[in-house]
Amino acid sequence: MYIGQFAQYLRLERNYSARTVSSYMLDLKLFDRYLESIEQGLDSSKADRDNVRMWLASMMARGEKSTTVNRRLSTLRSYYRYLVGRGIIGSSPVQGVKGPKNSKPLPHFVREDEMDEILDRACLGNGFDAVRNNCIMAVFYECGLRLAELIGLNVNDVDLEQRQLKVTGKRDKQRVIPFGLELKGKLENYLEAREHAVSPCETAVFVNAKGQRISRQSVYRMVRNTLTQHSGVDKKSPHVLRHTFATSMLNEGAQLGAVKELLGHESLSTTQIYVHATFEQLKDVYRHAHPRGDK
Repeated sequence: MYIGQFAQYLRLERNYSARTVSSYMLDLKLFDRYLESIEQGLDSSKADRDNVRMWLASMMARGEKSTTVNRRLSTLRSYYRYLVGRGIIGSSPVQGVKGPKNSKPLPHFVREDEMDEILDRACLGNGFDAVRNNCIMAVFYECGLRLAELIGLNVNDVDLEQRQLKVTGKRDKQRVIPFGLELKGKLENYLEAREHAVSPCETAVFVNAKGQRISRQSVYRMVRNTLTQHSGVDKKSPHVLRHTFATSMLNEGAQLGAVKELLGHESLSTTQIYVHATFEQLKDVYRHAHPRGDK
């Protein structure tokens, strides 16, 4: 009962996206399922600190990643903060509970020469699909969008005259991202091709062959296949292109605060991971280029 009320609170009062709310609900249902397995009739509204700690320990014992465990612990913190605030429970059983220490892997990114190959020479389909896919790859790389942000772009969000995109990010926060002449040309070519594929009432920028807003799965699959064919990067997803955008900007001398704003990060600490990535790249260059490096 309380979980359902919490979901309504997240949607209506906190303005969380449906995807985020669904993730919270899944975490809480997993916790309730665990509680029921150790004691019949026990649920999250009756759990104590030992129950929480035992759940975390059980996840670690199953080999769950520390990031996953900590994300679920964060869900519990939010949920119990809500219950305490509503006077449903007196204190949070999560208070004082610490999650496992997260390892911080460096973000994967595509090399500049590989991006040049993809954007300038690669065949990314046939006819309309080829024009659209090339444009999608360019928008990811040149604007650093999240997958959901690209899917959500509408035609009136694209200002070709000013060369900027109006992007709606997490929690419906909007930001404006500039782009260059090359991407302007790709967008013009794509939007011209799009005119023959959609009905006048369709607002989405990127559409499928039926003229409907393209799906997350279609974009993810296209990016994965493209990176598989044209890049040696280990991870192959739209988010890797966002990492590539940020790393390229910093490598070319952009200020960290500017990259933060372009990415739509709330905290500068989130953006700083890319500084470590660029430094690791510099170390690799040193090791291979310096006469006394590790050749």
